[in-house]
Amino acid sequence: MTQESGTPESPKKADTEDVSDDNSAFQDEDEIIEETIENGKRVRRRGIYLLPNLFTLSALFSGFFSIIAAMNGNFSGAAIAIFVAMVLDGLDGRVARMTNTQSAFGAEFDSLADMVSFGVAPALVAFSWILQDVGKIGWIAAFIFASGAALRLARFNVQIGSTDKKWFVGLPSPSAAALVAGCVWTLHKFDADALGFKLFIAFVVAAAGVLMVSNIRYHSFKEVDFKGPVPFVVLLAIVLAFVVISLEPSLMLLILFGCYVVSGPLLALMRKMR
Repeated sequence: MTQESGTPESPKKADTEDVSDDNSAFQDEDEIIEETIENGKRVRRRGIYLLPNLFTLSALFSGFFSIIAAMNGNFSGAAIAIFVAMVLDGLDGRVARMTNTQSAFGAEFDSLADMVSFGVAPALVAFSWILQDVGKIGWIAAFIFASGAALRLARFNVQIGSTDKKWFVGLPSPSAAALVAGCVWTLHKFDADALGFKLFIAFVVAAAGVLMVSNIRYHSFKEVDFKGPVPFVVLLAIVLAFVVISLEPSLMLLILFGCYVVSGPLLALMRKMR
């Protein structure tokens, strides 16, 4: 009797151990674990950093909101949301560096959020606004922009650490998105029905997509030292810039980013002439 009653208890105990092992393995797979080098030692970190990823998530929300606003015909709100995403995208990386919370997960999340906010959103906003009126040319121009943003982001991720930090190779996707958003924000009020105007917008959108995957160099302004002392007149110039932009935000931002987009080809042409 003793042997018969004790025999089935052993496999039950083994089954319990197997289940606990499976649960622990499942928990390990469910968590995000990154290996980093800190002070010359390999460290395994579990979980993600909240603060920088909140900025990235907010930028992603702004890009998604831009798409929804354009679908509802609110083109001003859609364009403004793209500019808001630009500000948030610029903050997440700086916050991560300031708080020493950089991570591989954050870099991948930021790249995917940029694809939505600066690739898909501007293309769909422009298409919902005016590109749909020119048929195949419109959606082809929108697709060129979206695919150009995807290729630009993929190339940027691969070239990190191997290029000169003073320059971007190709037009940065936030600047390309700002150009398209500025056009929508400024020009949608005029309700222009001329075919030539619609084709011109299609050309601008497609050209921005091509510039993103080009080898044209653009200033990154990363050599600017924000921590060092500057002349007092620099602060006055910044105040003046804010005042000018506040007078007509849509037009001033369009001019600002339009000049930046054109600066790359102009500098490349000047270098060839020399």
